[in-house]
Amino acid sequence: MNAASIGRLLVVDDEATQMKALCDVLTLEGYCPTGFSSATRALETLGQQQFDLLLTDLKMPEMDGISLLSEARKISPDIVAIVMTGHAAIDTAVKAMQAGALDYIVKPFKLNVILPVINRALSVRKLHLENKRLQQSVLERTRELETANRQLELVNRELESFSYSVSHDLRAPLRTVQGFCQIFMEDYGAAVPPEGLKTLEHVISGSRRMGQLIDDILALSQLGRKPLRRRSMCLSELTQRVVAELRARDSGRAVEVRIGDLGYCDGDVSLIEQVLVNLLSNAFKFTARSASAVIEVDCTPSEEGPVYCVRDNGAGFDMKYVDKLFGLFQRLHPASEFEGTGVGLSIVRRIIQRHGGRIWAQSEPGKGATFYFTIPAAAAAA
Repeated sequence: MNAASIGRLLVVDDEATQMKALCDVLTLEGYCPTGFSSATRALETLGQQQFDLLLTDLKMPEMDGISLLSEARKISPDIVAIVMTGHAAIDTAVKAMQAGALDYIVKPFKLNVILPVINRALSVRKLHLENKRLQQSVLERTRELETANRQLELVNRELESFSYSVSHDLRAPLRTVQGFCQIFMEDYGAAVPPEGLKTLEHVISGSRRMGQLIDDILALSQLGRKPLRRRSMCLSELTQRVVAELRARDSGRAVEVRIGDLGYCDGDVSLIEQVLVNLLSNAFKFTARSASAVIEVDCTPSEEGPVYCVRDNGAGFDMKYVDKLFGLFQRLHPASEFEGTGVGLSIVRRIIQRHGGRIWAQSEPGKGATFYFTIPAAAAAA
């Protein structure tokens, strides 16, 4: 092993003979010592070369060990120091440690005493440098993250502005299409053959679907920007309200909805309501062809907290497509069978993830589907 890799030592003692003898012994032990009997010359050399440890006598005529240590730290802040002193100057050695020395050795010293002290000092220096390197790495990483966050914030603002702009630009021609079609049907509908009226109805239906798609995309894009306002809510009451609104929209159907004891949860009320609206709307939609539609909303305890589920006996889906289920614009049924934009479940997953929870599904074609999700408390989510 290279001596410099073990430790480069700066040895200062005004007694030249003792200094030289100490350097010789340390060299034999594998260290790389450089000795001086002059503190001034030692500082000059320290300014030109790198040393790991300063081993200095405490009482010297030119400059005492405390002053030498102070000047040495100005030149090389990472150097560690050990002072050598006689029995009569132990109090002064303690003052040297208060000034920054790591340890002291009482003269006359033995080799088995000085070597452990030097090794410990070099180990402390190594740990100090490693800690300093890690702190610098963390600082640099923090700066990188702050820069990335500022850039992301700027991109998000630009995307939000773009979304509103696109929304306005797309809605205007859609309203024009819908308006003119409606006027045409009212004014000339009686003279238009059934095939023509059917075509116009397709145009109106398509423009309405496009409008809904724009609304869904905007809702999805704004989820990351909207701050969470978590509070305790009664999930049973919220579910009952959502179900009542869905029944009012589809009053011609007889759907049995069973709501269990869902208890309270900690979340953003408006966002959790959006989750229930999307999941229950899907349940109502996909049970439209069921002879006896049944929808259940329940809660079961688990190690990670309550697991909520929305279950229906509707169309269901093949589990081999489950990976696509929560993807944007992903549909597992043709639009001719069940209308929709393919964005709702993406919104649901984004909301649940923002709350620190997870969502998954189980299903079988023709036997309905069950959607499970968790909403951890704020502390657990963090």
